[in-house]
Amino acid sequence: MKNAVKVMEWDWVQVFEKEKKNIRMILGSHAVAIEHVGSTAIPQKEGKSVISIMIGVVPFRGFGFYQSMFSLKDYSYIQIDMNDRYLFKKYENDVWTHNLHIVPFDEEFYMRDGFLLRDYLRDHPEVAFEYSKVERYINMRNGGSIAKFTRSKIGFIKKIIHAARREKGLSLQHI
Repeated sequence: MKNAVKVMEWDWVQVFEKEKKNIRMILGSHAVAIEHVGSTAIPQKEGKSVISIMIGVVPFRGFGFYQSMFSLKDYSYIQIDMNDRYLFKKYENDVWTHNLHIVPFDEEFYMRDGFLLRDYLRDHPEVAFEYSKVERYINMRNGGSIAKFTRSKIGFIKKIIHAARREKGLSLQHI
């Protein structure tokens, strides 16, 4: 199934480092920061079989600029309703393997929800364990559909991000 999701352990650091080099070759110095986010960025935590990467760029350009660069490298654009963010997905051997979030690199870059979630789970292993249980349950219930898998865990993720924002004394505004 092309869009199936598997919750599994993997050497995500190695997968990230390899993709980071590819992104660096595509964007060069235009990419100020290339960071591993999402559940695959949590040590010893199972994650969905799609690695998420946040790319901070300066300047943040129009969609066509990134589409022309990434479409040549097996990435395709995913339409999302978020300002100042482009999302590209990559397939390897007909399996969805990567999400690239291209955003402006600014003073709020590291306060984005993806970083807050990642860092909170790294600092709170008991919450990361609970998140793994939730992901396994959702995956079993939804038969591997990546769209259903992602939608089904949004409520749990928001609770974690709210906790992270409270812990850091930040507003509950999501970015």
